[in-house]
Amino acid sequence: MPSHNLISVYRSQGMLAAQVVKGKLESAGIPVFLKYEALGQVLGVTVDGLGLVEVQVPSTWAEEATALVAEETDV
Repeated sequence: MPSHNLISVYRSQGMLAAQVVKGKLESAGIPVFLKYEALGQVLGVTVDGLGLVEVQVPSTWAEEATALVAEETDV
């Protein structure tokens, strides 16, 4: 899938919160992709953008995904 069709609907410093949101979206049937710098994951660094994880969905699912992410969660 071309990256220009993906929309970021959530950003977090670290993988844990992003995985929770990913699971919530996938359980609603929304395809999800995580975008992150691999070096930050390998080194466990969460400074200067290295720990940033973006939860992305296809643009056709963006509105529904944004609404789900906006619901109160324990993230």
